This record gives sequence, structure tokens and C-alpha cells, in this order.
Amino acid sequence: MTSASIVTYDHHLLDIEPTLRSLLDSPVDAIYIIDHSEHMLDLERELKEYETNYIRKRSDMKSRLKQGFKLHYERHRNNGYGGGHNVAIRMARKAGSDYHLVVNPDVWFGHEVVPVLQAYMTTYKDVAQMMPQIRFPNGEPQRLAKLLPTPRNIFLRALNIGGNDERNKRYELVPTGLKRIVNAPYLSGCFMFMRMTALEAVGDFDEKHFFMYAEDIDLTRRLHRKWRTLYFPKVVVYHKFNRASHRSFKLFLIHVWNIVKYFNRYGWISDWERDRMNERVVKQYFAAPNRSL
Repeated sequence: MTSASIVTYDHHLLDIEPTLRSLLDSPVDAIYIIDHSEHMLDLERELKEYETNYIRKRSDMKSRLKQGFKLHYERHRNNGYGGGHNVAIRMARKAGSDYHLVVNPDVWFGHEVVPVLQAYMTTYKDVAQMMPQIRFPNGEPQRLAKLLPTPRNIFLRALNIGGNDERNKRYELVPTGLKRIVNAPYLSGCFMFMRMTALEAVGDFDEKHFFMYAEDIDLTRRLHRKWRTLYFPKVVVYHKFNRASHRSFKLFLIHVWNIVKYFNRYGWISDWERDRMNERVVKQYFAAPNRSL
């Protein structure tokens, strides 16, 4: 069984319909929509109409509905991005899901993506998480598989400074060529295809410490300790990439505070695990492994 979850915040159906349609076109058995909305309160009604007028009338959905496909909506207090997905992950685990896809509401993809990821993860039992190649709507690549960050990496990136310097390129795995599978210790939270048994072993998103923006670093890092966490460029997804923290001072402060909590937990200057994980990637995939990180 494969499940998926979308966390929404003041979204209408029109906002998330490309993501929802991508999931409906994929072999996903349950879609969980966790709604943190505070102002726009029409999504539940819109989803019921969508299910009645579109989902149930699709010829390819009739057998899936008979087999138990579900579109589950739940309004929930805003406990953050990871916390919202945890609500869905717990429901999916109870339902017996083997794989779970965490996906942003501004992502869309073709029908081939989920089957390819699922087949690969079924074959290779040492893989706990996969992220495809992520592109902007215009086709330009987004560099969302990375080394574990140093404070310099993360804060210069948050301030949109130094994006093309050599250190940042290494942080974003540019020396790998970005065209081959890489066992990366940090994969973006916009699209996280994960093995449920691995999630259960390390724990889900850490909603007690991270509200937004650092929960994906923390979770991939914990999974990477025991399993492979793969950047998998053989399939492509598209991501609008709103960068809300660049447009909202409140979200910028939330971003900064959660990154501070991340470094408080793992270390600002000294972080032996980060150094070990990053060096392993550099030695295996970089053309010049002796370069400073």
C-alpha cells in the first residue's frame, strides 16, 4: 500500500488541484489532506464536490474505489509542516501503508514517478527515502539535494547571498553532475517518498522542535544514519517553489528560529556526524574529494 499527504494552509481546491491530480494519476491508495487553514475555510466542501463530480466519475477510479481508495480530509490545529504530515503518517501507518509520500501543495508530476520510486524501493531494501529531480515550472533544475549544512551554508542561502560561489555549489552537490543517483544526507521536504518501517524505526517528523523549514533536514539525517536516502534524477517532478519566507517577515523569522534550533541540537561549529556524512558523499561522488567543505 502506498499513501500520500498534503498539508494545506489557506488553500482552495484550485491551488492544490495539480498536486491532487498527480496523485490520482498515480498508484496511490490513500490521500490524506491535513488542513491548517485559519481564514479560507471552503476546502472541505470543495473536496467533497471534487470527489463527487470528478473522482468518482473517472473510469480508472472505479476499481480503485472498490478496492478501498480513500481521499481523507482533516482540519487540524496548526502544528507545523512536519506536525501536519505526522497526523497523516499515523493514519497511514494504522491503515497498513508500506510507502508514504510527503508532498507540497505546489508540486505536480507525471503518472510514471510513483511507480518507478516504489519499484526501486521494493527492490533495494536499504533505501529509506527518495527524492526525484526537482524542476521549476519552466524546466530549470532546482538544487534540492544537499550535503548537511553548516551555518554558513544555510544563512547565506536564506539571505540569498553567495548562491554561485564554490562552497555553495559543493553544498548543493553540483560537482556530482546532478544526473546520477546520489546517497545524499539532506533531501528537500517538498517531495519525500519514504519507507514506513524506516520512519517507524527513527521516528516521524520532530514536531516538538521544528515548526517549519528544518524538519526535512532533521528527518533525512536521521534516516541517513541507517539507510540510503537517495537523490533519484531518473524521474522528474515540478515545484512552483514559493519561497514564502522570502516574502513574509513573519515566516522569515520562523525560518531563522527553526534553523537556530537545528544547529543548537546538532552543533554550530563542531558536528562530527555532519562532517562524516558529508565527507562520505564527497569521496564517493565528487571529482575533487580533497576540497574543503
